[in-house]
Amino acid sequence: MAKMGRPKLENAKRKAVTIRVEDALYDRIRSYAAQHQMTITEVVLLGLSKVLSDPE
Repeated sequence: MAKMGRPKLENAKRKAVTIRVEDALYDRIRSYAAQHQMTITEVVLLGLSKVLSDPE
């Protein structure tokens, strides 16, 4: 029998991170995402990448 379902990704995202933010910050993130045609997840991941790549 052949394998069913979606093929496994090499770099699959298996972990979830949940945060709580104030309404004002959420609105700013959502607005930025809409203006740059991105998802909220993409905006947050971009921000994390910038923070983590900046040598302190």
